[in-house]
Amino acid sequence: MKIKLKLLTIAILSTVILTACGNTPTTDNSLKDIQNKKELVIGLDDNFPPMGFRDKSGQIVGFDIDMAKEVGKRMGVKVTFKPVEWDGIILSLNNKDIDLIWNGLTITDKRKEQIAFSNVYVQNKQIIIVNNKSTISKKSDLNAKMVGLQLGSSSETALAKDVAFSKSIKEVKKYSNNTEALLDLNAGRIDAVVVDEVVGRYYVSKKPGMYKVLTENLGAEDYGVGIRKNDTALTAEINKQIDAIKKDGTSNTISKKWFGKDIIYK
Repeated sequence: MKIKLKLLTIAILSTVILTACGNTPTTDNSLKDIQNKKELVIGLDDNFPPMGFRDKSGQIVGFDIDMAKEVGKRMGVKVTFKPVEWDGIILSLNNKDIDLIWNGLTITDKRKEQIAFSNVYVQNKQIIIVNNKSTISKKSDLNAKMVGLQLGSSSETALAKDVAFSKSIKEVKKYSNNTEALLDLNAGRIDAVVVDEVVGRYYVSKKPGMYKVLTENLGAEDYGVGIRKNDTALTAEINKQIDAIKKDGTSNTISKKWFGKDIIYK
């Protein structure tokens, strides 16, 4: 009986050892795979100006597009942009349908459970835009005023979190999109618009002299490139190239092209 138990114990231990060996992490070839195929496939929502969207000719353009192209050029690979349904984009990444998510992707704790991120390259703020001729220069000037924002946006959440400021406002008018809100601001039907900086700066740059951005904001959120958790070599390379284009001023040039100023996170 003791011999049988001993043999059983040995068998169990052998199984555990073999299982552990079978779970040994494989070599990370993520960067080599990209270099070998000479292509970097970027997943994105192609209807998110100015980060990534289609121009009048149907070409995908935008701030993140130019950033990704520059990184790809320095890596010596072709960059291909693949539109993906946003609610399934992390699944597409983990299924290896795409290599990266590069499209104004906010870094959150929930997403960190599923994927890795590059270093922060943009810190997006919730900014306040007013008419250029307005006497409003700070949040307190909006006491008992009308403020507009996009329904269901991060701006709505940010405003709700700033309880004191929210209570001081006369009314919050909600729009289906930011364009409608800015049109009402220009027409004088509201006094200010709360909007994502990456979106707001873009629209402001397209209408020089029409709007101004207040110095105060309603909080920040970080943008990073989404990468598979095990792709550590590729993550290191993306971080290296982003750092390089920050240091030599290329990212500054790209930022000014789309936003009229440098919004790159230093």
